[in-house]
Amino acid sequence: MTKLFGTNGIRGIVNKEMNCELALGIGKAWGTYLKKNIARPKIAIGTDARLSNGMLNSAVTSGLLSTGCDVVDVGLVPTPALQYTVKEKDFDSGVIITASHNPPQFNGIKGVDSDGTEFYKDVEEEIEKIFFQKTFLMADWKNVGTRTAWSGSNELYINGILSNVDVNLIKKQQFHVALDCGHGVGGVVTPILLKKLGCKLTSLFEEPDGTFPGRNSEPIPENLDDLIKTVKELDVVFGIAQDGDADRAIFIDEKGIYLWGDKTLSLTGKYITKEKNGGISVTPVTTSTCFEDVIHESGGEVIYTQVGSPTVAKVMKEEKAVFGGEENGGLIFPEMQYCRDSSMSIAKILEIIAKEKKPLSELIAEIPKYEMYKTKLECPNKKKESALKAVVEKVKDSEEIIRIDQTDGVKLYIKDGWILMRPSGTEPIFRVYIESKYDYKLQQLASKYKKIVKEIIQNII
Repeated sequence: MTKLFGTNGIRGIVNKEMNCELALGIGKAWGTYLKKNIARPKIAIGTDARLSNGMLNSAVTSGLLSTGCDVVDVGLVPTPALQYTVKEKDFDSGVIITASHNPPQFNGIKGVDSDGTEFYKDVEEEIEKIFFQKTFLMADWKNVGTRTAWSGSNELYINGILSNVDVNLIKKQQFHVALDCGHGVGGVVTPILLKKLGCKLTSLFEEPDGTFPGRNSEPIPENLDDLIKTVKELDVVFGIAQDGDADRAIFIDEKGIYLWGDKTLSLTGKYITKEKNGGISVTPVTTSTCFEDVIHESGGEVIYTQVGSPTVAKVMKEEKAVFGGEENGGLIFPEMQYCRDSSMSIAKILEIIAKEKKPLSELIAEIPKYEMYKTKLECPNKKKESALKAVVEKVKDSEEIIRIDQTDGVKLYIKDGWILMRPSGTEPIFRVYIESKYDYKLQQLASKYKKIVKEIIQNII
């Protein structure tokens, strides 16, 4: 189990957990890991818009250079643009300095493999082992790495998206789109992409700014009042809100209704499965049953995984899946790349609306409706494993349970719904998800299972 890497890289408060010493050491460990198999590794490094990016970029780069790796700085880029660059330009690895949707005082380091996918746990465990044991392979003075820069990453990424959608069909519609970049790094790519797709654009918080003055980086309903108001006032096809590193997109339909990520995941999966005449789609155990319903309806199959986009991407590659993603707005399109991709999601949903000739609200209304409840309870990291074991022991013999799934935490399938209880991979909390077709049943289940988890956490020494 990793100590530094969480579900999506290493994150922490700048100059506390996330400091130059850590970044330098990770750079050295990263370079050492690569040098064991590659004589002269070439790594792309990019950043989102956070204020500490230059500091952490320099520290990680210094560590990589000291081991004899060559580093190419691609500048200010969305996470999926960095990943696409690594894959298309044959880099041996990639680094993105980002804390995604976290508050502005946070920053992070995320690793990318040579195929553009995020590092898997085995790679992260090996890098951590080198880091803690300090078994760095340092280059001699003649063989330290070189640092160069390349500014073509965002253009390469935009062109990749355009090659994977029907540009002419979208252009004919002359869609009007409201875009909220949230002062994140999406502002350097998504407006350009939408204009290339022939869209009229109304932008909010487009300028990248690591203080996030317009809104908090997480695209949840309470942070999107300005976007929702704009959509209601204008005749737009939809509104879009991106997170800080622009790998996730949340949609507001043309009526100003916030759409939870499982809705757009299901909509997109439904149409891709129909286009492909079936196929496998992959998603974590946290995803609503509405996704499984529409995939099965369209002739496809669903594989459930542990939470985390690297795991979803890994299974997608192994199973040759036609689609995948998470219920947080992170959609994965294998024809483009195996990572969450907000700009590709936007282009694809524009294509779906153009093909179906229906407004987004109407398309979403065709998705089966389920009620969902989510909560989290404080749980120290040292208690997580014991708490999970105790939860399983407590619920395993309950008469209402039809099936138990322990892919990630414990998921209890019951008549007309399910309950998922799992420790977070990134925070000292225990998450509880509950879904049911009926609101009254949801409330009963929420009261019962939240109480069970709370009491177990409190009673563990």
